[in-house]
Amino acid sequence: MAALADIFIHPVKSCAPLGVEQANVHSRGLEHDRRWMLVDVDGKFVTARQQPRLLRVHPVPTDRGLRLEAPGMPALTLEAAPAGETLSVRVWKDEVDALAADAAADDWFSTYLGRPVRLVHMDASVVRRNGSSHAQAGDEVSFADSMPLLLVSQASLDALNRRLDRPVPMGRFRPNLVVDGVDVHAEDSWTQVTIGDVVFDVAKPCVRCVLVTIDAFTGDKDAGGEPLRTLTTYRRGEKGVSFGQLLIPRSGGRLRVGDSVIPSQTKA
Repeated sequence: MAALADIFIHPVKSCAPLGVEQANVHSRGLEHDRRWMLVDVDGKFVTARQQPRLLRVHPVPTDRGLRLEAPGMPALTLEAAPAGETLSVRVWKDEVDALAADAAADDWFSTYLGRPVRLVHMDASVVRRNGSSHAQAGDEVSFADSMPLLLVSQASLDALNRRLDRPVPMGRFRPNLVVDGVDVHAEDSWTQVTIGDVVFDVAKPCVRCVLVTIDAFTGDKDAGGEPLRTLTTYRRGEKGVSFGQLLIPRSGGRLRVGDSVIPSQTKA
């Protein structure tokens, strides 16, 4: 029987994931997932594509904000947007009015990265519309690249690792939901899936980039371009090399590890 094996949130975009046993689902994704983001002096989003060291930052949500830890840095605890300053920021082509974090967080990240950056926050007052052709009117998204959630099956990762000289962990692909008990790439055939009591549209494949070649533990890029190089040999489609499926919630609720996974609609 197909079941939800793991749940991950990424409190700060492009920083380390946090495994959880349960998570609330909102219209823009899992609670606490990608609600914080770094931007440069021009307000453009900063990710591990340009700054691989971000993958070694471990953020943990707290009741009032966020706790940050990273190699060589003192731990920092901050409150969510205490000053209430608004910044216009960009995520790809989207412009969003986000809330500025405390200046201490800006200093912390700027010191760690060796370049000036600012940390911004998305609370309930910050709205980013999902402009994808796969979305419906009124759909929202967090600071994620394009869609609220990402699902990958364990079978798909196992199939990839059988092709690699050095297996890679699931964390390379930064999913929110990992599903066990399904066939290899079964998720590609789904158009809607019910996990526990929560219904999701399966919007589109997740097209992969150089980020999957970066070791999250060291921040180093794989010299051979793996696993992207191998994925290119058998997962290339019209839009690029894909792995996993992007989801849009169609109901709210709470997900728990062990929840049943039932594809309620599939492609003909």
